[in-house]
Amino acid sequence: MKNKKYKPSIGIECHVQLKTFTKLFAGVGNDARGAIPNTLISHICLGMPGALPVLNERAIELASRAAFALNTRPERFSKFDRKHYFYPDLPKGYQITQYEDPIIGKGYVEVEVSGKTRKIGITRAHLEEDAGKNSHPAGRDYSLVDLNRAGTPLLEIVSKPDMHSAEEAKAYARELYLLVQYAGVSDADLYHGNMRFDVNVSVSKTSQLGTRTETKNLNSFKSVEKAVEYEIKRQIEELERGRKVFQETRGWNEAKQKTISQRGKEESHDYRYMPEPDLPPVELSKDYIDKIEAEMPVLPKEWRRRLAKLGLNKSYTDMLLEAEVENEKFSYLPMIEEALTDPEYAKQLANWFVNVEIPMRRDHSADDSIKDTIRFEIYQGIYQLAKANKLSSTSAKALLTALFKEGLKPENIETYAKEQGYIQVSDQKEIEQIVKNVIADNPKAAGDVKNGEPKAIGFLVGQVMKASQGKANPTLASELIKSQLKK
Repeated sequence: MKNKKYKPSIGIECHVQLKTFTKLFAGVGNDARGAIPNTLISHICLGMPGALPVLNERAIELASRAAFALNTRPERFSKFDRKHYFYPDLPKGYQITQYEDPIIGKGYVEVEVSGKTRKIGITRAHLEEDAGKNSHPAGRDYSLVDLNRAGTPLLEIVSKPDMHSAEEAKAYARELYLLVQYAGVSDADLYHGNMRFDVNVSVSKTSQLGTRTETKNLNSFKSVEKAVEYEIKRQIEELERGRKVFQETRGWNEAKQKTISQRGKEESHDYRYMPEPDLPPVELSKDYIDKIEAEMPVLPKEWRRRLAKLGLNKSYTDMLLEAEVENEKFSYLPMIEEALTDPEYAKQLANWFVNVEIPMRRDHSADDSIKDTIRFEIYQGIYQLAKANKLSSTSAKALLTALFKEGLKPENIETYAKEQGYIQVSDQKEIEQIVKNVIADNPKAAGDVKNGEPKAIGFLVGQVMKASQGKANPTLASELIKSQLKK
């Protein structure tokens, strides 16, 4: 139960791994997924004496694209700093990051929660190198260090504490996930930590922010939501008992669904920031920035606007947006856009994607060999049959399922549909007999229709469809039912 005396405030720091081929300052492979530990390293990653970093130009390009996704522009001037701390996964003893002059300044992200659109402010986004990874084998008295990730380019996106519920925090994390993928900035592979969320939570009875805690390294939207829920509840309980909330770093225990204290929260002065002496400032020309802007792809907000013209509900639109970035092999939105000249077809296409193809792709029951051009031909063929009342909506879905499951592309879809028994029965005499039987078997529903109950017609049509194994033309069946019951 919510305690209305307290107002929660949530800010999120999101670390996004940029999809460059090599690391931020070294010519070493950047994709550590599945790599043998400590094989993607060089003298620069290890911090060897005399090793000098060289900035990856592609990382600057991707960060610039991210700026436009965050509703702002990249800064013309930015520079790197050293952030000092000592930990086994950081051989140099410092991290190269951006402190005073980040590459992205203030922006915002729009989210929709409970039917209302809100702008979540972005304070800054800066480039930095990732550290390595420590692992602690169970039952052992040692830890292992894998430096494959050391030097990976990250963009840390820092929001304002503009969120005030777990639902808003989850919506923001999800929208950020879509933005960096549609902008081509990151693979945003949550499972492998390509995108990680650090959640700052505080509660207060006044307009002043309370003491915040930071729960680090969350890698799912659900864990963001649950960690925020737990931390709000925990902090309120602490204050209600007359205790203090301490500024600290906490971790998320997935099994117990709770946050756990890890260490006191460091302040900026603890890191002894200093300008990075081995890297010059980054200065971007107006022409460079304008070129990036001109090359930006269509982002989620614009896709929502286009799909809104079809009258799709929000859940369908959200499913299409997420499915578009799940697998690079299959596109959905461009196919719908190509069909927008016929809005009725475009809407039907979207419905088939959501109700047939996307679920099949997600449960791996569809043949992955079907190319987009073939898929487009199949959808067009089935739409034309449905429009001509030769396929019922049920049969159309069943036919699509069969074709995608088997990876088929018939020479003639109508011939194939006839052979397999999908074509809708529109023979009036045949359906009349089915209708007579259904009315005889359902006298109560038939009486309700005679008494002006509209829902009863739907029930009887359903019985006709069931008796005909989904092949009867439902419009004709409805007309015949009304006609026979008027006699």
